[in-house]
Amino acid sequence: MTFSDINGDGENKLVIADLGTGSYNMKLKVYKGTSIMSENTIIELPTGVSTFFMDTNEPRVPAIAVASGPYLYVYKNLRPYFKFTLPPLDVNPVEQDLWNQAKEDKIDVTVLREMLDSIRREGNEGALTVRSLRYLMLQDKEQMETFAQLHKQTAIKRQTVITCLDILKKSSAEEDGISCIVVGTESKEVYILDPEAFTILAKMSIQSVPVFMSVSGLYDVEYRIIVSCRNGNIYSLKRGMKMAKHCVELNSQPVGLERVGKNIVVGCMDQTLQCFTIKGKKLWCVYLSSSITTMAIMDHKQKGFKAVMVALNNGEVQFYREKYLINTIKCDDVITGLQYGRFGREDSTLVLTTRRGSLLIKILKRSAMFEDKDLARGPPPSQAHKLNVPKKTKVFVDQTMRERENGISMHRMFQHDLYRLRLNTARSFVKALDNSLTPISSNPAEPLKLSAQIQGIGPTFKLTVNLQNTSLNLPSMQLLITFFYDEKLYSLQKTMIDVPMLVPGLNYSFETLVECLSDKGISDVIKVFVLKQGKTSPVITAIINMPVSETMVVV
Repeated sequence: MTFSDINGDGENKLVIADLGTGSYNMKLKVYKGTSIMSENTIIELPTGVSTFFMDTNEPRVPAIAVASGPYLYVYKNLRPYFKFTLPPLDVNPVEQDLWNQAKEDKIDVTVLREMLDSIRREGNEGALTVRSLRYLMLQDKEQMETFAQLHKQTAIKRQTVITCLDILKKSSAEEDGISCIVVGTESKEVYILDPEAFTILAKMSIQSVPVFMSVSGLYDVEYRIIVSCRNGNIYSLKRGMKMAKHCVELNSQPVGLERVGKNIVVGCMDQTLQCFTIKGKKLWCVYLSSSITTMAIMDHKQKGFKAVMVALNNGEVQFYREKYLINTIKCDDVITGLQYGRFGREDSTLVLTTRRGSLLIKILKRSAMFEDKDLARGPPPSQAHKLNVPKKTKVFVDQTMRERENGISMHRMFQHDLYRLRLNTARSFVKALDNSLTPISSNPAEPLKLSAQIQGIGPTFKLTVNLQNTSLNLPSMQLLITFFYDEKLYSLQKTMIDVPMLVPGLNYSFETLVECLSDKGISDVIKVFVLKQGKTSPVITAIINMPVSETMVVV
């Protein structure tokens, strides 16, 4: 759908390329208000419709471009004006040779079908012509013979089709400036057409088939074309480029693409609305309650307001400004088409088409206000409430006066205490390193990590020591584990444990039983030392704070 002042009287009409049943009854309809003003039959399924100015003649009357199959039909004053055909593609030489043999009756129709099917199975289905694809759909031999006799004398040609359509201003950004036509094709190419001679001004290639396009800029100055493709990726095209630049890889297939400022808003089949920068950086993602059926842009130029309209499968139309939902319209049927703009003499009109074929027209109130408070963003309303701050007490005032009078001395005292705290911390750390009191060894020759834990409630406890070699490739050997404890309080099953060779990266566990000998409810610490044979100081140390033992009750 699009709006167009096709008569040049300042009153916009609604132009709809009706899909009909999908195979027939396709028409180009023009509505004035809610009544049909004109109808034109379209031969093939339309894939896009746009309005543009193709000359500077007075009165300024725009033309209508309708993409249908491999053709671009241009209407002016509601009458056919020009028909542009996409340039033909190269025919597969094997396919050409097969049809030449069929023309000279040198090949059987069954063999012809098998050979064409082998080309299709090799992954070259996109390289086959429409004639060969239709021939492959036939199963009966008589039908194949009839089809071959009917078409074999005709020259074979391979034609692509238009998948999407948009308009690019040529040299002036004015609303009635001359515009070029931008088309995306099934052959993974984008063409920019001259509006007067209908020649190809630029041809660019994409890695996949384009399905949605958003065009901005001027052809004679600088322009950018954002294309979402069937492979779930978004590409960018600029002036002078021959191959598209990859921007974004989506998680699912796109169902709509809109350009808002310097950002790209994409609707996907996984019920998400996502926003990206031109360079492909993801800004935000909104999860929707239903799948998206169509998308459009709402540009209220009088108030500088832009929003993205998203139609959902549950009959709702949601309006998003950035990632914030600002309005919702509920309809009785699923919306399949959206168009916002000037309709008739109303500048702010929203036209909706439904799945059942209805046409809904909504007009925005001229007194409608779009304020920040409607955007569901910013600070919560609770922040506007004043806090019940208590009155200043005499103690608070006295303390404030003291800080003002003695501020310098208080700051010096604070700095002195801070330096002393840092000094004591450094001394304790150096002492711990010297005495190997840390659970991680600081000796590069013996990189070990020690941890110990106690289990049980008493009077018998289970002491587990975990030892790990943190080196990359050097094993640790000739190590011992010993314990230091109060022999009046505790008794250990193993007072010394021989440690085998420690392979780097593995965790080794060693266990022993600890029995509490006192029933007075007191506890102490047990120190765990890891020793190296031939050295007096431990490699690492762990200190275990023993819990208070439960008293054994004898019945």
